[in-house]
Amino acid sequence: MGKWECAMPKKILVLSGSPKKNGNTEKLVAWFAEGARSGGAEVRIVRAALLRSKSNGCTSCRACQKMKEYECVINDDIKDVLKDMARSDVIVFASPLYFYGPSAQLKLIIDRMFSLYKWDNETDTFTSPMGGKVMALILNAYEDIGLKTVERSFKLIADYSDMSFKSLLVPDARESGEVGKIKGIRAKTISFAKKVLGPS
Repeated sequence: MGKWECAMPKKILVLSGSPKKNGNTEKLVAWFAEGARSGGAEVRIVRAALLRSKSNGCTSCRACQKMKEYECVINDDIKDVLKDMARSDVIVFASPLYFYGPSAQLKLIIDRMFSLYKWDNETDTFTSPMGGKVMALILNAYEDIGLKTVERSFKLIADYSDMSFKSLLVPDARESGEVGKIKGIRAKTISFAKKVLGPS
């Protein structure tokens, strides 16, 4: 077994937020999956743009807070993705930078992560199956402006959730599909997968 291979297969859920097939985000996700699978991980890739959603994000109904299960009450594809998040060891958010934020397709899932937390207002504490997992971010943009700002928002979620956090920021990806023109980017992305599989 190689020095970075998993002793036990890690389950990695990759949420690809780009609405474009074969764009920069999709290429980065494919390279990441290549690296992770070569390290023995089980990788599931979900294209957020293809998910069927019955709502435009979280409706703040708070019905999830009255349930024993860590589930969203809205029965659609995103509900199943949220269940998979709770079962995974690593959750990877991959997105292009759109107006200094992640894509709207990815944000639909992020907002509904509210159902994966249960708050006790009397003690000001919460419980969640997310603690101890790894959150990874793959973010690409036409230039480098805004990448660090979006990275910080994801790290805040990871810190709040007691998840470790790793990120790969890819500036100068340029037009859709041109990320491959960046020297060494494929190897860098595969190396990032190895880093994610390593000690958290």
